[in-house]
Amino acid sequence: MFNLNDSMRYLLYNRPTDMRKSFHTLSGVITDAMGQDPCNGNVYIFINRARNRIKLLHWEPGGMVLYSKLLEAGTLGKPDSANDNEVCTNIEWRELVMIVEGIMEDRDSRRTRLENLKKLRK
Repeated sequence: MFNLNDSMRYLLYNRPTDMRKSFHTLSGVITDAMGQDPCNGNVYIFINRARNRIKLLHWEPGGMVLYSKLLEAGTLGKPDSANDNEVCTNIEWRELVMIVEGIMEDRDSRRTRLENLKKLRK
């Protein structure tokens, strides 16, 4: 069953990630760079350099699940708790939702995304 919720642990990889990577190579990043076990039930979050793509890798009973999102416009925000000096940062569920939904402090980027949504509704 595909599901993510607020009872899970979320780890944001603080380095830009090549979005061509998939299950095996992202698992290698988790093991080698983050020092974690990709099969421990945590959700691992990767964002590219342009900050317009995000991938979440998560182990569920039966196998790995990879969630991916490509933004039409604008950029993904970065949580205040993220420390660029650390390889990975624990973030809360609400911070992940804000990143994915485009709720961020950079008003220009948010405005562009919201204007595009308004055009779709017309």
